[in-house]
Amino acid sequence: MTLLETWRESAYQAQRTQRESDMFWANYFNIEKGIYEQILANPDEVVTGTVKELAEKFGTELLIMVGFLDGINDSLITPNPIEEMDENTQVQLGYDKELLYKNMVEAKAEWLYELEQWDALIDEDRRKVLYKEQKSSHTIIKDKKIGRNDPCPCGSGKKYKKCCGK
Repeated sequence: MTLLETWRESAYQAQRTQRESDMFWANYFNIEKGIYEQILANPDEVVTGTVKELAEKFGTELLIMVGFLDGINDSLITPNPIEEMDENTQVQLGYDKELLYKNMVEAKAEWLYELEQWDALIDEDRRKVLYKEQKSSHTIIKDKKIGRNDPCPCGSGKKYKKCCGK
């Protein structure tokens, strides 16, 4: 079993009570927040190393680091091979700032997209634009429905009910 499969099995195990699950995720999100605070504080430094080295650098367990890598992978300039990585796989955390911010908004991770470190990376007006873009990206806008007695959109000049509406 790969590290990623082990992480997902551990994180999403059905045998946990709701309380145990809440405690697990609260702990994970707290660790995740700490890692993001560190990498956002030094945006020009691309953190690299093996999975094991990064876990040690950020003072966390190997599987928690795997979960972090799983979460950030879509925001990286060059994604890591998370599907087949082991503890000695070389990984990097070179992220696209705007994409990372939008992915945090998408995940509804307020504790991450409201970190004060974002102030130095992306100005407030741009963050508002990114937030709005991400929130509206899932909004479905329906076209105006054609009424039976409206002119047919095909341009025939007939009423819709007598033309394409049959």
